[in-house]
Amino acid sequence: GYTEDRRWTLARVAELVARLFAVRYTPAGMSLVLHRIGYSPQVPARRADRRDEAAVTAWRRESWARGKP
Repeated sequence: GYTEDRRWTLARVAELVARLFAVRYTPAGMSLVLHRIGYSPQVPARRADRRDEAAVTAWRRESWARGKP
């Protein structure tokens, strides 16, 4: 377990593959393998801790209305 940081890095995936399948990859090599089988890097969306969803929705509605010809 990775308690402080729960992200799956290429190094961590390569380490797991080595443990499970006794095959070693560099992080770059692991990236190529993952890409070949259809995986792509996912970046979490950054959102404010105190985000007001109602205000965001209202702002989007108003902004889109102003932007349309």
